[in-house]
Amino acid sequence: MGLQMTIEELDAFIAEVFPQVEGDFVIEDLGEMRIRVRLATAEKHLRPGGTVSGPSMFALADVAVYMAVLAMIGPQALAVTTNCSIDFMRKPEAGKDLIAECRLLKLGRVLAVGEVLMFSDGGEAPVARASLTYSIPPR
Repeated sequence: MGLQMTIEELDAFIAEVFPQVEGDFVIEDLGEMRIRVRLATAEKHLRPGGTVSGPSMFALADVAVYMAVLAMIGPQALAVTTNCSIDFMRKPEAGKDLIAECRLLKLGRVLAVGEVLMFSDGGEAPVARASLTYSIPPR
């Protein structure tokens, strides 16, 4: 199948359809069925105790899978999450960005399944693991 969108095209598409998250997520690497995305953490992403909040970690996993799917199928704004499971394993390091390493495990006609490992920037051990399923709109 091959990539249908470049990093630049994904960035422009996200800025157009989701301007509310512009600047939060940076695509660092993109390949067939995989993507690496950085969450540039800021005060708005933290929870009491000085760590990144669960909702912010969900957003990173969700955006990573969304962009990996779009990179493979092209700009389909209405691809939507139908399932998500997250294991929070370690407290993210305060003051560090989060990195999502995402790979698509299945890309079918109507469903895509992705897996995401999240790391504190520079950390060796994952802080969370997520599995997401996306519904792909009919073409």
